[in-house]
Amino acid sequence: MQVISISSLKGGVGKTSVTTGLASAALAAGIPTLVVDLDPHADASTALAVRPDDQLDIGRMLKSPRRARLAENVVPSGWVERARANGSSPASSAGSVLDVAVGSAYTGIYDRPDLGRRDLRRLSAVLAGAEGYELVLVDCPPSLNGLTRMAWSASDKVTLVAEPGLFSVAGTERTMRAIQLFKNEFAPNLSPAGIVANRVRSGSAEHTFRLSEMQSMFGELLLAPNIPEQANWQQIQGAAHAIHHWPGDSAKNAAALFDALLANLLKSNGSVRNRSQR
Repeated sequence: MQVISISSLKGGVGKTSVTTGLASAALAAGIPTLVVDLDPHADASTALAVRPDDQLDIGRMLKSPRRARLAENVVPSGWVERARANGSSPASSAGSVLDVAVGSAYTGIYDRPDLGRRDLRRLSAVLAGAEGYELVLVDCPPSLNGLTRMAWSASDKVTLVAEPGLFSVAGTERTMRAIQLFKNEFAPNLSPAGIVANRVRSGSAEHTFRLSEMQSMFGELLLAPNIPEQANWQQIQGAAHAIHHWPGDSAKNAAALFDALLANLLKSNGSVRNRSQR
């Protein structure tokens, strides 16, 4: 199992959109995946079309992590049934898994800058019950407070999301330094998986300049491909659909980019691969 946190210190860069795009690619690839919605706004839970019943949300699980019983409290994404209904392959198989640890405002009680080591291990304790997944994606809030640090403590890698703009690039550089400091103090096995340039406008001279700047600053950590600005992304998320299930060439092209991005994120881990290649 590989645990990847999706992070950004700057809000509004499309962090949750990247998380759900990667989740859609994982579902299409047949990779058993859990999305942990650690952002108190719980936008990822809404986009993933979850319908909780009596399950505990992730905030309640974090309150008593050793008694959380993760397997009993995750909620299947509504995307799975849609994939089967559409006859998608290989995600149409009975074994398709895309589950969600549902977000809630309750997690906000942990989004403080002063969490101790014991509190930082809460998510790790919850994820001890995640043996059935090959991939865990953690959607972090846009801050460096307790929830993000808790996610980093539980993760193998951190993926940063940035727009090619001055403030976002500067924020990404600060986050890279923060990851290194956190790694040194709390999580020696943590590493940056890379940086996703999101909402890229091909006709923008500013974006072209900033992408070149990011390549110079971050080198191979700048992941390929870049994700262009998607005109209908809000419509897709508002309908709680996976990008792979949305009609039209624009969505099909975007889905292919997320397929490639997921492959690049996971290529260093041979245990997670497209089930269609097995």
